[in-house]
Amino acid sequence: MERYKRRFGDRYDGRRIRNIDPFFRLIPHLMKTRADAQTFFDEKIYIDDIDSYIRSKKELCMNNISFLHIVIASLVRTMSQKPALNRFVAGRKIYARNDIFVSLAVKKHLIENSPETTIKFKFEPTDTLDDVVNKVNALIEENKKDLTSNDTDKTANIISLCPNFLIKFVVWLFETMDYFGFMTKLLNQVSPFHTSLFITDLGSLGIQPVYHHIYNFGTTSLFMAFGAKQREKVIDKDNNIVERKYINLKIVTDERITDGYYYATAFKLFKYLMMHPEKLELPPEKIIEDIE
Repeated sequence: MERYKRRFGDRYDGRRIRNIDPFFRLIPHLMKTRADAQTFFDEKIYIDDIDSYIRSKKELCMNNISFLHIVIASLVRTMSQKPALNRFVAGRKIYARNDIFVSLAVKKHLIENSPETTIKFKFEPTDTLDDVVNKVNALIEENKKDLTSNDTDKTANIISLCPNFLIKFVVWLFETMDYFGFMTKLLNQVSPFHTSLFITDLGSLGIQPVYHHIYNFGTTSLFMAFGAKQREKVIDKDNNIVERKYINLKIVTDERITDGYYYATAFKLFKYLMMHPEKLELPPEKIIEDIE
């Protein structure tokens, strides 16, 4: 259900933010691409309680919940309360995205020559952890099948058959259409680069996260990577040395969509939800809408 009636100047995938601070109206003209506007966040999250929560669910025969699900569910819930995270810049204007999307690259098998596919999930701001688990697992299982090729793969395969000069023209055409808001909905649906967030689970590969650039093509404003679990010795509140498990998060953002204070409060909320996944079992009490 659409929460806003489309107005002149809005796009097929978002509505223009018209009451934004004048300084932010200028920023897309000063920093013309996402590469110009990248900022980097580094966060450590202790996961002992998260692991205990996942184990408790497995004891109840809910074996399909993983750390990835809690990350995604926490992000979806954060965007429902901090909607400026779901903005994007296109045509040097700032828009509020209509829906919440998460793109994820998945290898069909964890071997070097296994094909990789990209999945884009659509979530509702009211989604609970169970909703996220069901949506993520269903699409991942479908796309991991060897003979399965999703619409993103099919589109990429068709374009790749063209000679280089034609690929260059097609990409330029898509970029120009997107700049002016004329990209077709079909292309937007199959493009993993038109998403609220791109996420990569490097922990499944046994390595630590990297700061991954956000793409100039498309409308992605956030890229998150998390790595393998680690252990360290820390001093607890009783001055005892204890061992704790943690993961590192690396987040790259487009600073043009909101200010540093807003990012800080949003990531604090995200971290709180990660540390208290039980809060995600119920839908939010209310949805916070972005400014007009």
